[in-house]
Amino acid sequence: MPNRLFPSLLLLFALAGTAAAAPSCPTVPVQYLRLPHLRAAIHQGQPVVIAAIGSSSTWGAMAHDIGDSYPAMLQDDLGDRLPDAEISVINRGISGEDALREDRRMERDVLALRPVLVIWQVGANAAMRGESPDRFTALVEQGLRRLRAANLDVVLMDNQRSRRLLHSPDNARINAALAHLARRYRVGLFSRDVLMRAWARAGADPSVFLAADGMHMNDRGYACTAAALADSIVAAVK
Repeated sequence: MPNRLFPSLLLLFALAGTAAAAPSCPTVPVQYLRLPHLRAAIHQGQPVVIAAIGSSSTWGAMAHDIGDSYPAMLQDDLGDRLPDAEISVINRGISGEDALREDRRMERDVLALRPVLVIWQVGANAAMRGESPDRFTALVEQGLRRLRAANLDVVLMDNQRSRRLLHSPDNARINAALAHLARRYRVGLFSRDVLMRAWARAGADPSVFLAADGMHMNDRGYACTAAALADSIVAAVK
């Protein structure tokens, strides 16, 4: 007679290993976001599309799988926190892109989805390539005007505190430009710079969230970014 217990035990051990591998994230303050369109849609029971546009940090560079990118993790987190809401997070990240290219495809890749919320991660490639902060500001401003005209919520996402970015002389100015534009256009800012500083204050070595390339986040970094962003979104809609 075959032993039916052995495969079951293997499955239990596999599940236990998966649970043990789940990344732990430091407890940090919630970043305030004002998301009136998203809040109204969820309270009215409407299906919601969140579009995430950006470069490699959105696409999921250095993650083990596209399912470990921050947009994929964000959808899972929002599903757990808002189980009665129908939320789809669509990843529109393309590695290597900058504000100009992202704005050029905004209509086709983002607005065509009819999103309620657009999360725009932008600035890392500008900092790495030495782009003029003034030109960067003008390009993002152009994109923000396009997004604001579509009558939806917008959240800008600034740069991660990785070794290569911190060595860029324009990184701080790029992040400051995004903060200024968020205030000027009254859109949200989810600051990875602020988030990673908070992780450090909570006693977490920032290097544990970063990949070996000195630029991108690793799986834990993406997961903890998504968790913190989900906390901010849930606070805004509740």
